[in-house]
Amino acid sequence: MKTSFSVRSFFILILLVSGFANAQETSVMIRVQSKDAKFIGSSIGGAKIVVRDQLTGEILAEGITKGSTGNTELIMKTARERGQSLADESTAGFNAVLQLEQPTFVTVEAFAPVNKRQAVVKSSTQLWVIPGKHITGDGVVLEVPGFVVDILSPQSHERIGKETEISIKVNVVMMCGCPVTPGGIWNSDSYEIQALISKDGALVSTSDLQATDKESTFEGRVTLSPGNYEIAVFAFDPVTGNTGLDKVNVLIN
Repeated sequence: MKTSFSVRSFFILILLVSGFANAQETSVMIRVQSKDAKFIGSSIGGAKIVVRDQLTGEILAEGITKGSTGNTELIMKTARERGQSLADESTAGFNAVLQLEQPTFVTVEAFAPVNKRQAVVKSSTQLWVIPGKHITGDGVVLEVPGFVVDILSPQSHERIGKETEISIKVNVVMMCGCPVTPGGIWNSDSYEIQALISKDGALVSTSDLQATDKESTFEGRVTLSPGNYEIAVFAFDPVTGNTGLDKVNVLIN
């Protein structure tokens, strides 16, 4: 029995080693680009990437895109010819290294920007990956629409004095972290940035927010009577359809 078991174990080991030897290391470069903007990389925390075998659901690779947002001149200002790469060696991406024994149909998912929970968007695509056939250069590019909107003031659950005019201040950037400014590449003059103030579930007031002297920062003022309020601030680009929103709850004593 002991000898038989040892022989069996030996053959199982041979099969396992043979299978591993037949697997080919295959690289797939994955990048995530903000709609109407640049690539999502280290400056805003990156995009979470998950590569799955579509048939089995097995995770084949996962990681975070790292690197720069890319060349502004090339991405935003230069007409692109067919086959021209938008990325260089420093441009943010995640190189998924897969061990494949056969052509595999995969699902690639991106969650971006991963550190901005109120703004994170899931984007996905599917493709066949062939063992040993590396996908390099720009690679697989996933697009995520939207703005990152962060309410700076008032603070969450802040208690504010009775009949007080309060300042509503927000920071708005593209999903890649690129700045939104009047007359800039991402021109806030053409965007709608507005606060929606609700009390007891009903909209009671709105306030258009205007650009301040600080880059990507917008402010408006509103006077509120005592009560519990929810303040939602959205940014909207009517040209691209990019949208973003953040919420905060405050108490007027």
